[in-house]
Amino acid sequence: MDPTARRQLGRTGLALTQLGMGTAPLGDLWERIPEDQAQATFAAAWQNGVRYYDTAPWYGNTLAEQRLGYFLRQQPRAEFAISTKVGRVYSRPMDPDYDPGFWAGGLQFQLRFDYGYDGVMRSFEDSLHRLGLPRVDLLVIHDVDPGYHGDDAGVERCFAQLESGGIRALQELKSAGDIKGFGAGINEGPMIGRFLDRFDLDFFLVAMPYTLLDQAPLDDALPRCLERGIGIVIGSPYASGVLATGPVEGAKYNYAPAPPEILQKTGKIQAVCARHGVPLAAAALQFPLGHPAVAAIIPGAVAPNEAERNVATLRVEIPAALWAELKAERLLHPDAPVPG
Repeated sequence: MDPTARRQLGRTGLALTQLGMGTAPLGDLWERIPEDQAQATFAAAWQNGVRYYDTAPWYGNTLAEQRLGYFLRQQPRAEFAISTKVGRVYSRPMDPDYDPGFWAGGLQFQLRFDYGYDGVMRSFEDSLHRLGLPRVDLLVIHDVDPGYHGDDAGVERCFAQLESGGIRALQELKSAGDIKGFGAGINEGPMIGRFLDRFDLDFFLVAMPYTLLDQAPLDDALPRCLERGIGIVIGSPYASGVLATGPVEGAKYNYAPAPPEILQKTGKIQAVCARHGVPLAAAALQFPLGHPAVAAIIPGAVAPNEAERNVATLRVEIPAALWAELKAERLLHPDAPVPG
């Protein structure tokens, strides 16, 4: 598979390199990353043809946007596409001892959730300043799910803000040509359907629910996206790590230690891959690109060799017999479209 081949993202008119780069790890997700290492990682991806980069204010409490912007400002603007996210607005903390939490490092800015008109516009402008770029290509509504908002009532409050003004802000930005499209970031599969029921989006950035370990959206959400011409970006093809490392001690799944059942299933998939001489990571990275709605995958990296490895992994040839055996062993959805 050619990492630099471009695919259209839904109805946006934007063609993305099918291998992009996510930047959450460079917001100091698991460890503090030195600045020169972060810049070298971006450079390694760029030198290997990656031209789509996704970021967010949330990553490192604005650190990832600042790092990515510094790198991309030095590249020809016509050559790359960039997406960032809305829903969180940042300010300086009033408490001098404020602990931003979650991130291993990151910056000491304090967030508040705001999916309303003013919040979306403020987030958009703030991101441009942090990136040092006069425009971005795509905006993503970030993290409307119970995991971040407590319960379903919290989700409904976010939807109410979007309905009362947030979506209008995104539509205005698109109509004015300030962005080429907007979508929603998804951590939990059922949220795709809930967004489809209420809003007319251009794409979804799916962080967890469609990987080599989970294809539940094939039964409802992804067919609906195809019918409506909505594109998909896969945000965590390695399922937060376990599909890159294999079922080793400390492997991560959904940003937490992988539970026993996930380790067991990963081990079975890895055994099938081994029988066909294919690394587990290659099957994981390439699988989502078999779906016709998927335009790009955006694995992260924290060092130049990891960015280079993502490129090499996407180039690995995978025999059709591997996918057939995964389906025969009921390790893959029987109707899952596969590469090639």
